[in-house]
Amino acid sequence: MKIDQWLETNSFHHSEFWDVRQLVAEKEKQNLKISLCIPTLNEEKTIGKEIVIFRSELMSRYPLIDEIAVIDSGSKDKTLEVAANFGADTYFSGDILPEEGFKRGKGENLWKAIHQLNGDIIVYVDADITNIHPRFVTGLVAPLIYQPQTKYVKAFYDRPLAFSQGIRPSGGGRVTEILTRPLFSLFFPELTALMQPLSGEYAVRREVLEEIAFPIGYGVEISHLIDVYTRWGLYAFAQTDLDKRVHRNQATRDLGKMAFGILQSFLNRTEQLGMIDVKSDVSKILRQFQVNGEVIEQNEITIVEEERPPIKTIKGYQDKFFR
Repeated sequence: MKIDQWLETNSFHHSEFWDVRQLVAEKEKQNLKISLCIPTLNEEKTIGKEIVIFRSELMSRYPLIDEIAVIDSGSKDKTLEVAANFGADTYFSGDILPEEGFKRGKGENLWKAIHQLNGDIIVYVDADITNIHPRFVTGLVAPLIYQPQTKYVKAFYDRPLAFSQGIRPSGGGRVTEILTRPLFSLFFPELTALMQPLSGEYAVRREVLEEIAFPIGYGVEISHLIDVYTRWGLYAFAQTDLDKRVHRNQATRDLGKMAFGILQSFLNRTEQLGMIDVKSDVSKILRQFQVNGEVIEQNEITIVEEERPPIKTIKGYQDKFFR
C-alpha cells in the first residue's frame, strides 16, 4: 500500500538528526536560509524559554537558524517585551503589510510571517511548549535539507508507536481523532498517515507557502494539508516524531470552537475540489449550551474562517521578493 511505503520512507525520529554540525554543513552547502516563526497571543510565561534555547543552541552554538521572529496577534500581557528582551525580532501582525489590513488569528500570523521573514525554509513553532528543545526545529528542517523532494514536514508526538522500550500510551489529539481523521478517512484516505495533522509545529519551503491560501483561524492546518496534497501528492510530506510535547490543555468547549472552524475550512476545500456540493450557505454560528442551576443557557459564537489568498498574489510581497 502507498501509505505503508510512505510511512517507511517519509516518517522519521528526531534522533536520526542528532548531528547538528552535519545539518548545518549541508544547509550551508545548499546556501539555504532558515527562519523560525513563533506566533503568539499572551504567551509571556513560556516565550522567553523558547527563545533562549533556540538562540543559544541553534544560532550561537550551531548556526542553523538565521532569524527568530515572534509574530503577535495583539497580546495584552508582556509577550512582546519578554521576547524582545531575550533577543527575538518582534512584530505586531497588524504592522506587516498594513495595506492588507489586520485580521486576528493564528493563520493570519503565519501568513504575515512569509512576508516578514527571509528564509528559504520557514519553521513554525507554537509558543506554549513547556518542554521546548532544539529537536522541535532540527527534527523538522532536516528532512527538507536532506530530501529535496520533500516540501512540508509535520511534527508528531505522544503517539502509540512501538519502540524497544514498549508502547507509548497516549493517543491522538481529541480534535484529530474525533473530527480530522474521520474526515480524511472519508475524503483523503492517504492523509490519515499523518500522525498529528493539526500540530502547530511544521517546516515548509517558501515556494510552497507562496502558493497556498491561509485561513486566518483554526482551519489553517487542515487547509494546508489538503492544498499541498492535491497539488504535489503524499510524497511532498514528511513527518518527524518529537517524542513528547508538554503544553496547556484546552477545555472541551474551546475544542468545539476549533472543530467548528476546521470543519468550515474543510467544507470550503472539498467544495472547491468538486467533491461535495453545499446547496446553501452554512451557518457561521456555533451554539453551545450549559446548565446554570435550573436554567439552560445558550451561548452563540460567530466563527468565520476568512482566508488570505496565496501571498505571491499580494503586491507588497511581489515588490519585496520578486523585484
